[in-house]
Amino acid sequence: MILVPYLVVLLILIICLLAAIRVLREYERGVVFTLGRFTGVKGPGLILLIPFAQQMVRVDLRVIVHNVPPQDVISRDNVPVKVNAVLYFRVIDPERAIIRVEDFMAATSQLAQTTLRSVLGKHELDEMLVERDRLNADIQSILDKQTDTWGIKVANVEIKDIDLNDNMVRAIAKQAEAERLRRAKVINAEGEHQAAEKLVEAGRILALEPQAMQLRYFAALHDVASERTSTIVFPLPTELLDLFRRLPPVPGA
Repeated sequence: MILVPYLVVLLILIICLLAAIRVLREYERGVVFTLGRFTGVKGPGLILLIPFAQQMVRVDLRVIVHNVPPQDVISRDNVPVKVNAVLYFRVIDPERAIIRVEDFMAATSQLAQTTLRSVLGKHELDEMLVERDRLNADIQSILDKQTDTWGIKVANVEIKDIDLNDNMVRAIAKQAEAERLRRAKVINAEGEHQAAEKLVEAGRILALEPQAMQLRYFAALHDVASERTSTIVFPLPTELLDLFRRLPPVPGA
């Protein structure tokens, strides 16, 4: 019975010691409050607190990867899409992150969702699909400015998926097919134009030397003779046609 008071005192001392000692890792900081008032940011390492008078809130300084839930967005050209993104941010000022906002994780998540819908709603669907880097930079800049008062630094924003309904996917496929057909027709027309220019140039060259046309005539006969076919074609020299044109007309014909 004599040792009971000493045991009680020892137990109280152990409890106070456990309440006073805190150990923070290298990537952690402790926001300390003394009787409810902010008194400083401590850490990392061993931290001693006044039991029952001081409280500490741990803050992680590492980069946080947050998956923004899918958001229903209507583009500027009235196309409904569902977009989700990945947000990378970290706490750079533990004091402001704890004091100025109730829950910086939830606040940053909600702000990212509203900013994602607001920014993408100002652009057309083609811009969302092609210019993702520029849209990511715009969203990151807006978020970084608004979260700066909370002591949070938004490092990067990446638009991950843009989901379209089946009707829009089919419409885009038809548009791409029509674009490919247009390009094919343009290429074919350009080829015909270049071939026509070359034929005109070849005709001018052959017109300068009549013997060249005779050589072409022999080459055509050689090509016909080399093919094993039942159809035989006899080219008619153009000089013979010119001879017929020079003949006087037959009276009464």
